[in-house]
Amino acid sequence: MESLFLLVPIALIFVAIALKIFFWAIKSGQYDNLDTEAHRILFDDDAPDSECASRNSDKSSD
Repeated sequence: MESLFLLVPIALIFVAIALKIFFWAIKSGQYDNLDTEAHRILFDDDAPDSECASRNSDKSSD
């Protein structure tokens, strides 16, 4: 029972800090544009097709 006198205030402090960080993130615009980053990874081209083709032809000539 005595541990609750310590753990409950600590838990309330953690909740207050988490809420403060969450509302700061909303206020600073962290959640304004969620679609751009989600689409960026889908349409990212690491290597153009010409580089891939030249790599494949080099491997087949060995």
